[in-house]
Amino acid sequence: MEYNTTGEIHSYGDGGIFKTTPWTILITGVAGLLGSRMADWFVEHTNHLIIGVDDLSGGYIDNVNKEVEFHQFDLADNSKLERLFEVTKPDVVYHFAAYAAEGLSPFMRNYNYKNNLMSTSKVVNACINYNVERLVFTSTMAVYGHGTPPFDESHTPTPIDPYGVAKYACEMDIQIAGEQHGLDWCIIRPHNVYGEKQNIWDRYRNVLGIWMYQHMNDEPMSIFGDGEQKRAFSYMNDCLEPLYKAGFDDRASKQIINLGSGTFYSINEACEILKNVIQGGESIYLEPRHEVRNAHPTWEKSMKLLDYKDTTDLELGLSNMWSWAQEQPNRKRQSWELYEVEKGIYDFWKNK
Repeated sequence: MEYNTTGEIHSYGDGGIFKTTPWTILITGVAGLLGSRMADWFVEHTNHLIIGVDDLSGGYIDNVNKEVEFHQFDLADNSKLERLFEVTKPDVVYHFAAYAAEGLSPFMRNYNYKNNLMSTSKVVNACINYNVERLVFTSTMAVYGHGTPPFDESHTPTPIDPYGVAKYACEMDIQIAGEQHGLDWCIIRPHNVYGEKQNIWDRYRNVLGIWMYQHMNDEPMSIFGDGEQKRAFSYMNDCLEPLYKAGFDDRASKQIINLGSGTFYSINEACEILKNVIQGGESIYLEPRHEVRNAHPTWEKSMKLLDYKDTTDLELGLSNMWSWAQEQPNRKRQSWELYEVEKGIYDFWKNK
């Protein structure tokens, strides 16, 4: 497939499928960080037709580019999903929709598997049935579990929470779909991606956004355990063109690829950098939670296949995100009133 963004002439795959009109791109989770920013990129850099789906359970309609043909429904609604594929006939599908809260997933198993596994199975079925040219699936660094960092794509996944289990199951199912039904795919394993349009109102995920929300609401920034956990925080802007290539470059066909920064920080270090950016803030240390201690990737494969460049350091990325966060409305914080499992729930998540 020739790599271009014009939408005028494309060849796709060894079979040499040519199109002289713009492609139709379907993005699930289009109101979230990855989906909304990817839609923005497509609108700015291409003339492809962008179809977006989101149930707005974890994202906001304000995030969705006005040029996107937006559909609001739950991917679990198979009839609506099938109808959308039938009518729009997408060429490439970016499946970003997920509830990415690995720490919460042991207390919300049914919700986790419904949103992250069962919904993905419906998307895979539709991609097969409607002859999608390529499915790009965003998995997670959580599939690596307690493996030894830097995590490499050749490592055998050993997830330690239901979220990682669900994503790994999706990965395996997509690969089976490729072998049995000829579906072309690319699986991306993002590592702590952050940036403008991230949900900063969710108390369970996206630590950098949680800290920004806490500071803006005169709360201390919460750190679990001793704060020496290490993460590779990856700025969204650096991931956009590589994600495009995941869907349109022959090099990415049937590849599993880490997408994340080559620089990692302890949680303590990241918190101090944010305090410097916002010129203030206090920290509070809470009980440890069940989580991967250290998580950072190898990134050579993303450089080779997706031309990934880690160009934005954490301080600059946080500065950009903080400027955006201060302009956002004072939305109600998202919190679960009832957990599926109450036993062992951390004090900081208990409803009081």
